[in-house]
Amino acid sequence: MIILGIETSCDETAASVVDGRGNKVKILSNVVSSQIEIHKKYGGVVPEVAAREHVLNILPVINEALKDVKKIDAIAVTVGPGLVTSLLVGVETAKTLAYALGKPVVGLNHIEGHIYANFINNQPKFPSLILTVSGGHTMLILMTKHGKYKVLGETLDDAAGEAFDKAAQLLGLGYPGGPAVAARAAKFKMASKKSITTLPRPMINSGDFNFSFSGLKTALLYAIQRDKNWRKKIPEYAFEFEQAVAEVLVHKTIKAALKYNCQNIMLSGGVAANVVLRHQLEKAVKDKLVKAKLIIPEFKYCTDNAAMIATAGYFRARAKKFTAWQKLKTDSNLELK
Repeated sequence: MIILGIETSCDETAASVVDGRGNKVKILSNVVSSQIEIHKKYGGVVPEVAAREHVLNILPVINEALKDVKKIDAIAVTVGPGLVTSLLVGVETAKTLAYALGKPVVGLNHIEGHIYANFINNQPKFPSLILTVSGGHTMLILMTKHGKYKVLGETLDDAAGEAFDKAAQLLGLGYPGGPAVAARAAKFKMASKKSITTLPRPMINSGDFNFSFSGLKTALLYAIQRDKNWRKKIPEYAFEFEQAVAEVLVHKTIKAALKYNCQNIMLSGGVAANVVLRHQLEKAVKDKLVKAKLIIPEFKYCTDNAAMIATAGYFRARAKKFTAWQKLKTDSNLELK
């Protein structure tokens, strides 16, 4: 089954074509037009600007993805959550193509797409636990079969990616915050120095699987306000902030995996590209989950892309979970079900 995937939930215009056969998916094309340079001067994504760029880019991106493809069997598109004006561009394009080409369409949750990035070149077993970490979401999800999810915990305030952006802003590191903080933290680690700065590990012993990163951001603010020489210690503050986030995420993931006896641990979302998080989770799974296997997507499938949407769309299309194009709607607050 050949699936065209379309993703426009935030500031990446993306299209991909995948070939699904049985439980395997082959990526035929994966095209992403990023708006990072456009939004960098604003310090974050401006919804109206993002939507206008999607309008300009959506057809060229889709045409590029379809360049060497002779046919498609179905269309998969992100319907939420995300920026509503951005989502509308992808959804209306998918509806138009579905009508014009006479193809069935699958409306997808953006988070489900991130989950299925782990199914590219992998065949995970169930039950699986997914740590989804991005700019807008931080969630622990139990997946018992294809399309069957239970949210075990999520952030009560800032998502981890959002916290990285705010930390970078406080430290004067620019946008996007995650890579900027990670780069400075890596410099401190390479210098083989020991951090004397301490930040809290919020909710690490809360007894549940929820997260909170707003207080960590505030703790960083207070720390640099007290430190007259903080500008000379930016790499150290970045290192400690990154460690605090990673330790909380890894601790709760391992705890949930043990409770639910998961066969696979999966990492997804833009923050899954963070090297420290990947390494710490890998070590923790190896040390504490002897029978579980860790699956982490390639870097190019962590940030927003359409290959993950097309892959998720294949498994839903295989189960004939289509939506009539006339009923396809955007939902900026769509929950994972």
